[in-house]
Amino acid sequence: MAIEGPLRELGIHDVFQLLDLSRKTGALRVTSGLRDNEGTVYFDAGQVVYAAVRSNPHPLGAMLIRSGRITEGELTRARLRQAEERDGRRLGQLLVDDGFISARELDRQLRLQIEAVVFELLSWREGFFSFVEQNVAEMPAEATVRISAESLLMEAARRMDEWGAIADQVPSLDAIPALATTEGESAAGDTPLDLRLEEWEVLAAVDGVRDLRAIATVLGRSEFDVAKCAAELVRARVLEMRTPYQLDGTGDAAAYSQAERAAVLLADGDFEQALAEARLGIAADPACVPAHLAAARALDRMGRVQESVEELRRAALSSSDNTEVQRALGYAAARAGQLAEAIMNWRLYLHAATDSRQRDEVREALRSATELHEMLEAYAWN
Repeated sequence: MAIEGPLRELGIHDVFQLLDLSRKTGALRVTSGLRDNEGTVYFDAGQVVYAAVRSNPHPLGAMLIRSGRITEGELTRARLRQAEERDGRRLGQLLVDDGFISARELDRQLRLQIEAVVFELLSWREGFFSFVEQNVAEMPAEATVRISAESLLMEAARRMDEWGAIADQVPSLDAIPALATTEGESAAGDTPLDLRLEEWEVLAAVDGVRDLRAIATVLGRSEFDVAKCAAELVRARVLEMRTPYQLDGTGDAAAYSQAERAAVLLADGDFEQALAEARLGIAADPACVPAHLAAARALDRMGRVQESVEELRRAALSSSDNTEVQRALGYAAARAGQLAEAIMNWRLYLHAATDSRQRDEVREALRSATELHEMLEAYAWN
């Protein structure tokens, strides 16, 4: 039996409770368009036995190194043995067999690995879920521990209380951390920073552009852990949190709030309502780029491609140097068959953008569009 639906109608906590109470065995998949992410949790008679999330996999080896249980060299040797022997033994079992960790420690780390993924998924408020029953034999080989779903939900509730405790420092995962202003730095004095390793990692990933969600993805750590580190850095006056409309000193907070609601509705597939929310944001502040982007995406999803292009053109007029607008306008124009405009916007994007993954994607799109445009132009003259 398949169980599926949008998370805004049946929250992820309720899904876990349902699977726990009905003692279900199978795979629960959760997707989030807002996060561009997907996670999977495997249940055996209502208990969680394995979990993984695409963008933040919480690999066992990295967790063991971070916790000081093994060294890089020990992990490398175990991986080489795994590649050479190919006898089906998992990495964790090889580390136990070689005496680097105990079987008890392996079990504890596997539990922490599952908990890290589950707690991240339980924080999602938008997206879709789908549960499909399957046999235990079809589950990943790593599914060797059993954790009560009820205990995971109780711990997740405790963590939600912790979120409330850091709300003054970290208002949301959309907040963008930046180095504190001169005034804030001087208040800290000349005392050397006494930071934990994980706090140094977060600090090193701060560039004034990435929000906390993006930093968590880059570091391969949970959003919750990154938010806690960021809160500590704010308390130490090392960082300060800014919302997108604060970065350039312009914009209306209500407009950006409407844009955020539109983004959640887009992720849920409610395109009509997303467009309505985006329009309200644009009405509150015609220069609110996220609202224009949300409106354009909603229009595109509804098949109104040319209207999407026109919406992005208006966004470009409001912010001619916004790389996300340039990238989106390139794709929208290409979908509308306006290759010359697509090529121009993608070139503008590549000139200024820094995201390496998206740059690679746009570069490939630009190459293909240029070739097609040249072929069409040549054909027109023959």
